[in-house]
Amino acid sequence: MVALMGNGRTLVATVVIIVAILALIAGVMYMTMPAHSLPSFFPGHLTGRAGAGKHSARGLAGIVFGIVLLVIGVVIASTGRRRRYGRHMRY
Repeated sequence: MVALMGNGRTLVATVVIIVAILALIAGVMYMTMPAHSLPSFFPGHLTGRAGAGKHSARGLAGIVFGIVLLVIGVVIASTGRRRRYGRHMRY
């Protein structure tokens, strides 16, 4: 899908989609894992303390951010393809 573009849009769309997938994964991890089980590099990781913190808000923010970035990445990829193979091409 993205490989058909051939210019700088390919790289931008790929990077945006990868960041979107990582944000979705982080959001799901925040929503499903307790604070002490989060990886130590995650904000909100608790070592030796009990408490929920703001994990549901961070998880929701990660999921929403991931969805928005995924939509942006798909739009970037599809507009590049539409311009290249659209009806407005001159023969």
